[in-house]
Amino acid sequence: MSLVTDSPVHSSSSDDFAAFLDAELDSNSLVSSPDEEAEDEESNDEEDAEDDKDLESDRKKRRKVEMLESTLEQEESTSQGTVEQKTEVSVEVDICQHPGSYGGMCYKCGQKVEEESGVTFGYIRKGLRIGNDEIDRLRSTDMKNLLRHRKLYLILDLDHTLLNSTLLVHLNPEEEYLKSQADSLQDVSKGSLFMLEFMHMMTKLRPFVRPFLKEASEMFEMYIYTMGDRPYALEMAKLLDPAREYFNAKVISRDDGTQRHQKGLDVVLGQESAVLILDDTENAWTKHKDNLILMERYHFFASSCRQFGFNCRSLSELKNDESEPDGALASVLKILKRIHSMFFDELGDDLAGRDVRQVLKMVRKEILKGCKLVFSRVFPTRFPADNHHLWKMAEQLGATCLTEVDPSVTHVISTDAGTEKSRWAVKERKFLVNPRWIETANFLWQKQPEENFPVSQTAKEE
Repeated sequence: MSLVTDSPVHSSSSDDFAAFLDAELDSNSLVSSPDEEAEDEESNDEEDAEDDKDLESDRKKRRKVEMLESTLEQEESTSQGTVEQKTEVSVEVDICQHPGSYGGMCYKCGQKVEEESGVTFGYIRKGLRIGNDEIDRLRSTDMKNLLRHRKLYLILDLDHTLLNSTLLVHLNPEEEYLKSQADSLQDVSKGSLFMLEFMHMMTKLRPFVRPFLKEASEMFEMYIYTMGDRPYALEMAKLLDPAREYFNAKVISRDDGTQRHQKGLDVVLGQESAVLILDDTENAWTKHKDNLILMERYHFFASSCRQFGFNCRSLSELKNDESEPDGALASVLKILKRIHSMFFDELGDDLAGRDVRQVLKMVRKEILKGCKLVFSRVFPTRFPADNHHLWKMAEQLGATCLTEVDPSVTHVISTDAGTEKSRWAVKERKFLVNPRWIETANFLWQKQPEENFPVSQTAKEE
C-alpha cells in the first residue's frame, strides 16, 4: 500500500495535504502559524550546529514511515479477510520515484533526496517540495472533490484589492486624525482601520470586505496571493481572517513565487480550468490573464494616490470611503455569483470538462452586448484602431466597434464634443460618452449610465 498513492488528500489541497504529511512525519503541524515561522527563523543558526541530531531525527522519521506502511498493509489485509499464516516471507522492494520531499527527505520512503525537482510549497510548510507528477495527481484529486461540493478556486490579491496600507511616516498632516480613529487589534473582526505600530504602518480594509469573504467562501476555495513579503502577508491575513476560516495555510507571498515580479498558478494546488483571480494589476499575471478579473484599485491613503501618479485628494483626506453596497467588492461579488451559477447550473452535464475561463469570457461579453461603438479623437493619428486597448476592451465586453458612423451605431466614444462624429451623435440622438464609460464598465462589470460620462467641448475640430 503506497502512502502517497492512497493518501487521504481529498479536500482543500494545502490543508488536507498538510494534515496527511503531519501524520506521516509525526510533526507537530505542517501548516505553519506566524509564531511557528518566527521560531523557525530564530532556530536557523542552532540547526547548523546540530547536524548529528538531524541525522538521528531523519533515521527516526524513516523508521516511522516504514512502521506506518507496515501497519497500513496489515490493516488492509485484515479488513479483506485475507490474513494468511506464512512460514516464508518474500519481500519485493520497489524503487521509489520520490513524489515529493519534506526537509530534504522523500515523504514516501523516508530516504534523503539528493536532487530535488518540482515546486516548493513553503507557504504550506517550510521545506516542502512536491514533484510535478504528484502535483498533477493532487490537483486532479482535489478538483473532483471540489466539484462535488460545488466550489471553484479564488485567488485574492491584497493591496488595492482587499485593502490599502501605508507607512506611518507617509501619512500627511491631513491624515494625522486617522491615528486616533484606528480600531483595536484585540478584536480585529469589528474594525476596518488598524495601526500596526510594530510594523510602522497603517492598514485600511476595503468596505464590504468581510461580507465579501464570507459569501465568496461558500462558492470558492480561497487563497491570498500578494507581492508583499511573507510577514506582511501573514499580518494582513490575520486582519482579514482572524478566525482562520477562509485561508488558513493558503497565504502566498512573493517569497513563495517561482518567477521574479510575477505571480503564477504553479504554486497553487488547483487546476487552472477552475481558478478565478481578483487582482488590480494585470501585468502580474502575464501567463494567466484569462483567469483574471481586473479590480478597480482601492486608494484610501494619499501615499497610494501618489504611488500611481494621481494628482487628487485621497479618500482619507476627503474623510470619505467607497460605498459598501455599490463599491467594487459588492459589484465583483455579483459577477462571481453569476460565474459560479453558469459553471454549475447552465452548461450541460459535463461538469468535469468545463473551464471557468470560458465562462468568464461569456459573462464579460454580456456587459456591453448590443452596443455599437465609434471612436472620435481617442486614438493617436494613424494608430491602428483595432490594436488600441480601449477597442480591445470594448470587444471583450461584448460591444461591436466600427471605424465610421452609420445608423446602427449606438455610442460615439470621444474626448471632444466638437468633432464631426460627436456632433453627428448629438444630431442623431446617439449616446456621446467619454472613454471612461468603457473603462468603468470594465472595472465594475456592468454597463454604466451614459449621462455620468459627458464629453467636454474643446476648440479643435476633427
